[in-house]
Amino acid sequence: MQIEEQMAAIVTGGASGLGEATARVLAKQGAKVTLFDLNEERGQQIASEIGGHFAKVNVADEASLDAGFASARAANGQERIMVNCAGIGWAEKTAGRKRDTGEIVCHSVDGFSTVININLVGTFMCMSKSAAGMMSLEPVDGESRGVVINTSSVAAVDGQIGQLAYSASKGGIVAMTLPAARDLSREGIRVLSILPGFFETPIYDNLPPHVRTALEAHTVFPARFGRAEEYGNFVLSLISNDYINGEHIRLDAAARMPPR
Repeated sequence: MQIEEQMAAIVTGGASGLGEATARVLAKQGAKVTLFDLNEERGQQIASEIGGHFAKVNVADEASLDAGFASARAANGQERIMVNCAGIGWAEKTAGRKRDTGEIVCHSVDGFSTVININLVGTFMCMSKSAAGMMSLEPVDGESRGVVINTSSVAAVDGQIGQLAYSASKGGIVAMTLPAARDLSREGIRVLSILPGFFETPIYDNLPPHVRTALEAHTVFPARFGRAEEYGNFVLSLISNDYINGEHIRLDAAARMPPR
């Protein structure tokens, strides 16, 4: 599916990182982009810069999502492109000991649930609600109604120590990809997932230099962190190639994450 002038797109987590870069790349191709994010000030600024639209949305809250989709469609029409980048990180062991007292503690149930609700349930709701809207459209090029691209992580398959909740949430996104693609195949809607590795995003901004250097050492080539625009450009590639469907694809410079 080629991006046509004024084609509507929605990017969750669009006020920073991979989401922001994707929104900018899509807008350069002529798409009318709506950004879903909780950061209203930054989201409004980016939307203004790219000629898009912003909706303050909590992807883990269905009522907030429904209002966001209504706002996006009122501004730009029914989306044909849905890119889910919203998510949070979390670090906590399955069970462990407190450093100061040695007390044995379990993983926080609330913490686990929060990560699952934002990263996995939020992605599921966005995918389902967007696909339902796409089903109302006439196909372009005689066959394609739209495409949903979800952001997983290499942690889905290379989960590190302390990444139990995060890996579970991102692994769930991978697991949804093929059945969702099969569910929507007769409607001409594709579903894909990207598993990014180490990227220049706010989550890594405060890393000590030695930690960043250690992470970069696990990349093969290029031996560096990925640039957010490289993620956005990969999204474009997936949108334009109709024969890629139901796949989860690593974007990681051949890196494999170590245990810690």
